[in-house]
Amino acid sequence: MLLELQRINVPPGQRVILQDVTWPEFETILEELGEHRGSRLAYEDGMLEIMMPLPEHEDDKEIIGDLVKALLEELEIEFRSLGSTTFKKPTAQGLEPDQCFYIQHEAAIRGQQRIDLSVDPPPDLAIEIDITSRTHASIYLALQVPELWRFDQGVFQINILASGRYQDVPESPNFPGLALKQMIPRYLKESKTVGRNKVLKAFRQWVREQIQA
Repeated sequence: MLLELQRINVPPGQRVILQDVTWPEFETILEELGEHRGSRLAYEDGMLEIMMPLPEHEDDKEIIGDLVKALLEELEIEFRSLGSTTFKKPTAQGLEPDQCFYIQHEAAIRGQQRIDLSVDPPPDLAIEIDITSRTHASIYLALQVPELWRFDQGVFQINILASGRYQDVPESPNFPGLALKQMIPRYLKESKTVGRNKVLKAFRQWVREQIQA
C-alpha cells in the first residue's frame, strides 16, 4: 500500500480517493508518511482521501489561524493551536483539519505530545477552507468537534454541534457577542491587498474596541 501511495502524484488542488483501505492500513500510512508533508488525509469507513492544497488554500488557512490567535490573545484566553494534527476515532474515522484550537479544554491537553480521543477531548474549534477540498462534516460529527468554521469560496459559516448535527449559527459560542461572521471574511479579504501585518494590527484594534464597548 505504501509503495503504491509513493507512486501517486497528486497535483495541487486535486485529490485522490482510495477504496477498501483497512484501519490498520490507514494507521500504517499515517506513520510512514509522517507529519512533515503537504498533503491532507481523511479516512471514513474504508475510504481514504488524499488532497494536495493550493497555495491560496494555505494562505487563507494561515491568515485565519493568525486572526483567531490574535483574538484569543487580546481576550487573554489560554489556547493551544494544533494545526493539521491527525484526529482519529479508532477503526472508523480520521482526518486532519486545516486548523484547530483547544480553548475551553486547553488545560486538559496542556503539554501533551499525543492526543488520544478515546480519553482526551476533541478540539473546541476546527477550521476548514473549502477551496480545494471538501469538509468532511460526518467525520467531525463522529469526532464530536463542538464548533466548525467553514469557508467556501468566501462564504463563512459558523457551525455548532447540536441535536446530533451541525447547525449554522450567527455567532461563535467560543467568542460570544463578537460579529466574527462579518469581520473574519472582511479582514481575510483585506489581507490580500494590504498585507498580513497591517490586517492583524487592525483586527487587534477592532477586538480591543469591542472589549471596551
